[in-house]
Amino acid sequence: MTRTLNRGGDRILWTGEDSKARPKRIKWRLLIFFSAFVLLFIGGSLFYVWSRIQVLQLGYEISNALKEERSLIEANKKLRVEIATLKSYGRIEKLATEELRMAKPKPEQIIVIR
Repeated sequence: MTRTLNRGGDRILWTGEDSKARPKRIKWRLLIFFSAFVLLFIGGSLFYVWSRIQVLQLGYEISNALKEERSLIEANKKLRVEIATLKSYGRIEKLATEELRMAKPKPEQIIVIR
């Protein structure tokens, strides 16, 4: 609708269009578009924050795994030293002679097996 001024007052001319319906349609479309944009922005922001938290959590897990690896390597080294000490020829000979009261064999008592 359009309005034209006349001496007698306002006169409404029919233009064949419903001018009030069009702005409502545009307002609804803008509202839907804006709502979709806000939802996408919020969703993207939440995804970004979630991914950052996941990165931090994985970093902490990697750090803990590396600490555990270092402690296990240290324990392994200590156990290898202990094994070498327990296998030493001098220690075994001392245990055999003192605790088990064994004596070294005479050369004629040694039998070589092939």
